[in-house]
Amino acid sequence: MARPVWSGSLAFGLVSLPVQMYSATESHTVHFHQIERGTSGRIRNKRVNERTGEEVPAEDIVKGLDVGDAYVVVDPEELDDIAPGRSKALEISGFVDLDEVAPIFFGKTYYLGPRGKEYAKVYRLLHKALSRSHKAGIATLVLRNREYLVAGGEG
Repeated sequence: MARPVWSGSLAFGLVSLPVQMYSATESHTVHFHQIERGTSGRIRNKRVNERTGEEVPAEDIVKGLDVGDAYVVVDPEELDDIAPGRSKALEISGFVDLDEVAPIFFGKTYYLGPRGKEYAKVYRLLHKALSRSHKAGIATLVLRNREYLVAGGEG
């Protein structure tokens, strides 16, 4: 059985429905390793200071923005402070006609399902209402520290 990539609740108005989100597609991309011809020894990339040629430990590496004659250093803690928090709910902000949502704008396809059998009836009711009205719900979701605009309906 598929593993959920996100669990939370689908919320609109006063209604809140526990759901889980699953990836609707899977990657079939072949991933290669770099190896040395003849030895099959794996090649690893090292982080090296370009001025000294010395390898730099991961804990000493920070992000920096080039501003011309210098770098502005940004610590990981500073990035964590401004990163959006994980979504606990898919808060539907409105509904649009399904025909107004062009599939070309979708980056990846997921599907929702009820978090348990006890929520299946309510989930089917919502699914049927969206299908009959030919509507899609519009919401935002934070997944893996990135915020996404999402659309969902029966298409």
